[in-house]
Amino acid sequence: MPLMDDFESPLGSGARAAGKPTSSSHRDWVQQLQAIAQNGLHYAENDFDRERYRHVAAIAGAMAQVGQTWPADLFLARQLLERGHATPKVDVRGVVFHEERLLLVRERDDGLWSLPGGWADIGDAPSTAVEREIREESGWETRATRVLAVCDRNQHGYPPYPFHVYKLFLECRVTGGSAATSAETSQVDFFAESASPPLSLTRVLPGQIARFFQQHRDPGLPADFD
Repeated sequence: MPLMDDFESPLGSGARAAGKPTSSSHRDWVQQLQAIAQNGLHYAENDFDRERYRHVAAIAGAMAQVGQTWPADLFLARQLLERGHATPKVDVRGVVFHEERLLLVRERDDGLWSLPGGWADIGDAPSTAVEREIREESGWETRATRVLAVCDRNQHGYPPYPFHVYKLFLECRVTGGSAATSAETSQVDFFAESASPPLSLTRVLPGQIARFFQQHRDPGLPADFD
């Protein structure tokens, strides 16, 4: 059995030395404990191991609530709904420009603005998923043309969320349709970079919007990825 002196934290050598965990490391620990519990329950072959992994899941839930990493109801929803081997969820976002302005939709749940998008569905290619999300949330028909960014949500300063998420941002061009709201969106509009409205920070960040304008102006810039 390795000694604690030989243990290397999966979060880096500074995790133990720092003493008090940062909010991001606390979030990562909770997500990793929950994944260990979920995977263990999926692969366990006897009731003794299943009970141990349920206990790990309970510890992760307590850590999430004590650290106020995210609301208890969100964490409980994850524990109840997620089954099988734990993997990151995939969020797709459409980056649509028209006359040097960027398409944004106003989300009904928080009243703030975001790139159209959402969870990718089973059976959809990323391009199919993002084109569908744009159509459903904004009314515009589009064609995905290139990947602008693939990011790990945990690494970019988003507000805490119980799921580990990969975010895919695809540039798309308008091919038809017209602006239309939906059950999820209350307004649809194109914005100049200097006139960006208040953003829904759980979905997209100001720095990402600025980067997408740069990539649009200079198509030679590479895609960003973690």
